[in-house]
Amino acid sequence: MGKGNIIFLNGVTSSGKTSIVDVIQSRSEKFFYVVANDLFEQMIGNKYLQEDYWKYLSEAIWMMYHTARLFSDLGKNVLVDGILVERPELKPHYDKVREIFAGYPFDIVEVFCPLEVCRQRNRERHDRTEDQSEWQSQLMADNIHYSCSVDTSLFSPEECAETIIKALVICS
Repeated sequence: MGKGNIIFLNGVTSSGKTSIVDVIQSRSEKFFYVVANDLFEQMIGNKYLQEDYWKYLSEAIWMMYHTARLFSDLGKNVLVDGILVERPELKPHYDKVREIFAGYPFDIVEVFCPLEVCRQRNRERHDRTEDQSEWQSQLMADNIHYSCSVDTSLFSPEECAETIIKALVICS
């Protein structure tokens, strides 16, 4: 049994990653499991997040990556809904991610959206701070090698998913 594909959708909050994930899961001929920062953050509990947010979140993020690897080892495809930030608890985050997924069928997709659009989406969601995308943008890792990029301010989630599917040939 071969390893499953791992596709990491990287972008700030409200950039459109989860909407793209939903479309890929509904349209792709290949089934993908999803691991997401938000899902792993929910495993921690508010008490510990309030005590030391980045300590506990960084531990959960590393577990998320190893979970994605385990699914791949079992021949399952995985979509990672996340963001590569360079906090002291995670540094060097991008290098560690490349190390964890070395030897795996692994692609990183840039999910881009102008910050003013993300700000508006954050206001509409009511579950994020209005400026969350801005401060995440300032923490994002530099010099990431992307397999492809999509701009969710110019294209619908369906169009972005189609671009990703075609670029990474995940339908076959």
